[in-house]
Amino acid sequence: MKIAGIVTEYNPFHQGHIHHITLTRRITDCDVLIAVMSGNFVQRGEPAVIDKWQRTEAALTHGVDLVIELPFAYAVQSAKQFAEASIGILALAGVTDIVFGSETNNLEELKEFAAMPINVNAFKEKMKSGAGYPAAYGLSTASYFPNDILGIAYLKAMEGTDIIPHTIQRTNSYHDTAMDSEFASASSLRHAHFNQLPLNGQTPLESALATYPTIDWQAYYPALRLKLLTTDKETLSRLFLFDEGIENHLVKQAMNSDTWEIFLNRAVTRRYTKARIQRSCTHALVHTRKEEINGLSNYPYLRVLGFNQIGREYLKHLQTNEVKVASRFNQIPEAIRKLEFRSTLVYASALPPELRNQLIKREIQGPIIIEKKD
Repeated sequence: MKIAGIVTEYNPFHQGHIHHITLTRRITDCDVLIAVMSGNFVQRGEPAVIDKWQRTEAALTHGVDLVIELPFAYAVQSAKQFAEASIGILALAGVTDIVFGSETNNLEELKEFAAMPINVNAFKEKMKSGAGYPAAYGLSTASYFPNDILGIAYLKAMEGTDIIPHTIQRTNSYHDTAMDSEFASASSLRHAHFNQLPLNGQTPLESALATYPTIDWQAYYPALRLKLLTTDKETLSRLFLFDEGIENHLVKQAMNSDTWEIFLNRAVTRRYTKARIQRSCTHALVHTRKEEINGLSNYPYLRVLGFNQIGREYLKHLQTNEVKVASRFNQIPEAIRKLEFRSTLVYASALPPELRNQLIKREIQGPIIIEKKD
């Protein structure tokens, strides 16, 4: 049986993602397509523009058979940890092939990078003396390609497995905000959404986004600022990603910044990237403690967000083979469940009361089920 896997965030789900799904099925000729997807907060430490349940439904409606959650504890991390968790979950789900987007679309050269004893997370930082990595793709300079970096991280995480990797050509720029390409990027769609610009039919979630509250970091900044300024430094230092005295830096910037934009501009330095600041601040809001992350075991289960009929049958196959499947919230291991619920409470806090309560209740209900069409 051919089982294809893809790593996704769908922030938001768009036409380029449909293209990815179509090509994945064509390349692998798979019997089942599984997506592992970040929840309500994504890898760069940002709140998703729309909740994970609506993103799950869009994926299932457009060709994915089974959506598995990448838990908050693993999703809001650097590339290496994000990739290791994503691939670990897909491996547990029994995937035979993984397909990911790449700017260079040169799998053999990406494999060469992956075979090097390198820290993938360091690609985005200033390279230290003696690194000497090839700059062929700009990976060791400020012109790095985000999907290639993640691709290298995926390949490193696949080492020791029988999973076959495949790449497809990324057709737009990761940070592009223009809407004039065949497949607009998620960045351009978020930019249009935040600025109330037309989405030009680039996402099946267009109507849903039109009525969904605008969720960005500014909505959470008052709570973040209050926490940073009223929590003692010792407590802050015990939070996940609060290392090397970053708490002193963040408190100082919060004291002098009235808005998130000002805070972020001041907090980002040569030492701390934008993504690092956002991830640290996300974990501060959720009050993720280092001991909680350090105490987690490696992906002992699959948290199912949604499935269709094919996905349902495949879940039965996994359970027959003694893979732990959590289709109900109380089946999630307690340590991860607590973090997941706290992250949902934080995400929902920026929503109007009725929608906030709906989302909190939705977290403890069952998965999205797409029934077979007549």
